[in-house]
Amino acid sequence: QVQLVESGGGLVQAGGSLRLSCAASESIFSINMGWYRQAPGKQRELVAGITSGGSTVYADSVKGRFTISRDNAKNTVYLEMNSLKPEDTAVYYCNAHYYGTWKIEYWGQGTQVTVSS
Repeated sequence: QVQLVESGGGLVQAGGSLRLSCAASESIFSINMGWYRQAPGKQRELVAGITSGGSTVYADSVKGRFTISRDNAKNTVYLEMNSLKPEDTAVYYCNAHYYGTWKIEYWGQGTQVTVSS
């Protein structure tokens, strides 16, 4: 079972930047990784994803501002967040998943990001 630990959240002013990290307990070489977020009263949504091969996908709301990357040697995935807006305020969750007979999925505990106006 893969354990995921997020870090890097915090309070930042609008226009500022944060870098989230997600450290996995074992190799992520063959695992697709992603960042999701959930704001109060809203559903959890995909922010950015990166496949085991390095392909990326972003929510329209963060394109051009957020960058997801991975360091397989460190078993870590990052989310660089720039030009932050108050609407980016949410709990950010790291996700890992791969497909065998069915989808195997793991979640981190989440890290709070608060953007003040």
